[in-house]
Amino acid sequence: MKRHGRLKVFFSYAAGAGKTYRMLEEAQDHKKNGVDIVIGYFEPHGRKDTIAKAEGLELIPRKRMEYRGTWFEEMDTEAILKRAPAVCVVDEFPHTNVPGSERVKRWEDVMILLDAGVDVLTTMNLQHLESINDQIWQITGIRVRETVPDWVIKQADEIVLVDVTPEALINRLKRGAIYAPDKAEKALENFFREQSLVALRELALRQTAHEVEVRHETPKATDRLLIHVTSDPAAAMLIRRGRRVADYLRAECFAVYVSEMGDIRDLPPLKREAIDRHLNFARNLRIETRILQGRHLASVLAEFAHREHITQLFLMRSPRSAWKLFAGHGLASQVLRIAEDLQITIVADRSAGI
Repeated sequence: MKRHGRLKVFFSYAAGAGKTYRMLEEAQDHKKNGVDIVIGYFEPHGRKDTIAKAEGLELIPRKRMEYRGTWFEEMDTEAILKRAPAVCVVDEFPHTNVPGSERVKRWEDVMILLDAGVDVLTTMNLQHLESINDQIWQITGIRVRETVPDWVIKQADEIVLVDVTPEALINRLKRGAIYAPDKAEKALENFFREQSLVALRELALRQTAHEVEVRHETPKATDRLLIHVTSDPAAAMLIRRGRRVADYLRAECFAVYVSEMGDIRDLPPLKREAIDRHLNFARNLRIETRILQGRHLASVLAEFAHREHITQLFLMRSPRSAWKLFAGHGLASQVLRIAEDLQITIVADRSAGI
């Protein structure tokens, strides 16, 4: 049986913290110790000290691809597999490959290398973790589009937090050690605001501590979570929240849509597309999905919860429907009248306040 490769992630809360530098330091140590190591992909961003750390390491040439009249360079996964090193350095784990690539995301390419028995060293920032996408948006006002599902990170054999104080990071930015002057100025007005960096650093520290706990504690797995999916665009936020809580509790997680007909084929096209998109999103986060049949929404959810021994139900509430909750007419109140032992978490859509 072929050995599966080990994944090591150098993790931080912002660009310029030193993830790639630390990763290349380890790569150089491997080379000194006689390990067969190559660089599969390296993005120096013009940082001279980082470029110097790559000297002497074998670099696999990138694959050039044309898309809409422009040429792009991507990691050549097939060339790495043919070279078959013991260890491969792969920068920028969450990167989206150019359309036409064999795989959509670079992390998917890394999975191919790991399956082939190649150990991988890679880098990633906190904001690219799927389950905290909404928290990142609330902290920074920026919606991150390149994300990695949490289950992928949980497969990592080791996560190394590369930490630096916000003050030191801002100083690096101002002296041009992270971005060119024009880009640095924009960064200071947006993602690199001190209050944002402080909040992001705290979140990164908590996330890393949680990953350590998960790897050393005995799973209890007594909770089972249920997420009610609708066509509301905010359903994606609800799914992320439910997945994150399930990960913290190490609980099983379900996402369901309730239809009178038992399927979504007869729904209006836009609504059907939204439901399908949300259920696929849940599946990508490794949440088990179901389409349940029934006319009385609260009864269907309560019945499913009892049958599957659900302990927590996650529901969406937009600000405009708040009065129903307090008047006792909302879905949560109806479910509680049927299933008093169920814990219900109502997640508000705060997008209007951003």
